[in-house]
Amino acid sequence: MLVAAAVCPCPPLLVPEVAAGAAPELDAARAACADAVGVLAASRPDRLVVVGPAGPEGHGPHPQGTCGSFRGFGVDLDVRLGTPEGDSEMPEHQLPASLAVAGWLLERTGWSAAPVDGLGVGERLAAERCIRVGQEVAARTDRVALLVMGDASACRTLKAPGYLDDRAADFDAAVAAALAAADVEALKGLDEKLAHELQAAGRAPWQVLAGAAAGAGLKGALLFDEAPYGVGYLVAAWA
Repeated sequence: MLVAAAVCPCPPLLVPEVAAGAAPELDAARAACADAVGVLAASRPDRLVVVGPAGPEGHGPHPQGTCGSFRGFGVDLDVRLGTPEGDSEMPEHQLPASLAVAGWLLERTGWSAAPVDGLGVGERLAAERCIRVGQEVAARTDRVALLVMGDASACRTLKAPGYLDDRAADFDAAVAAALAAADVEALKGLDEKLAHELQAAGRAPWQVLAGAAAGAGLKGALLFDEAPYGVGYLVAAWA
């Protein structure tokens, strides 16, 4: 059963070493993410599952101890998604970027509340499948927590990665309202086609959350809602 969830953006720029001189611009987002992870720890979960968008090579499960890297972003920095359990061998495959950011965030906050594993979700995964995946994740143990990584639209300004799209602000506002209210049905109903056109990489992970949270009775709080660099970054905590 899902006992808590944190929703965080997943740009590599969240990592100060990647952002370099621009790092202070996302200090407030980092602080909000740390607060959201604190809510997860306070829920005393049996297991934390980290969910984030992934390409074809990164979708699927990523066991505890899987390594991620920011070398592709010009930084000699490696992270792990927790430490390998028991005598298990170090997983050889690499975390997708979203889960590498999550690994960095968990390391930064000193996560030790529960074992961790990751799940990369294809950005075009159908809503119905996302919801089923969420239901399966919530059924793993009696007390499951989710760290859900994903950005909102990338079309909020002329200089945004996806250029300016007049639909982006309304889309992001609807997602922010759903996260603030822990509105499971609103997340389930997000428009897949529109999310893709707006480059909202968080759509599929948010719908995994919706599947996991159905019937859990969690309350939501929106901790951060801004669009630096023209990309919507949302942070929320459910408990």
